[in-house]
Amino acid sequence: MNGFNVDELIIKFRYPLLFLLLGLILIATGLFIVKSGLVSPSTKVEVLTATTSAAVNGEIAVEIAGEVLTPGVYRLPAGGRVEDLLIVSGGFSINADRNWTDKYLNRASKLTDGQKVYIPNINEHSNVLSAKNSGGDQTVSSTFSSDSNTLININTASLGELDSLPGIGPVYGQRIIEYRPYSDTSELLSKGVLKSSVYQKVKDLVSVY
Repeated sequence: MNGFNVDELIIKFRYPLLFLLLGLILIATGLFIVKSGLVSPSTKVEVLTATTSAAVNGEIAVEIAGEVLTPGVYRLPAGGRVEDLLIVSGGFSINADRNWTDKYLNRASKLTDGQKVYIPNINEHSNVLSAKNSGGDQTVSSTFSSDSNTLININTASLGELDSLPGIGPVYGQRIIEYRPYSDTSELLSKGVLKSSVYQKVKDLVSVY
């Protein structure tokens, strides 16, 4: 009986043994890399979704009424100005009071969301004064102060004139001046210039032209 010959076995099974050795080396190398943190077993990929700021706060809705070609509500880019609103609405109509717009309408003024711009008719001011003088229209004439023949124009009045209004002291008077121009007296509320209780006291005593 021949003795157990190790060298012969190695030569006979040298290829299977070689593949086994290489496999063990690869397994050991992989385990080392995973444990050392060189490669994470589960790599999370974070997908960043870009938000469209324009859909959230990039537009404002503003209204223009009165003597323009196409009055209505328009959406403009945030930071839009009165001039932009005039352009999209077609500009002034033939009956617009151009004297008023030249004096009181600031075309470079920035618009705010929800703001309303009103362009008066050329005959509005004269009609109101005529009704007041004749006494024929009690509704219109009642909007004038019983102690004065004219309303106080919040676009042009001095601080002293504003201070003479009920509930308007130096502080409110200065705020009215700072927030000019106004296209409607209701903007004293919408712009947050006056409290509602104060506005109710002066709304029939003021005008914007």
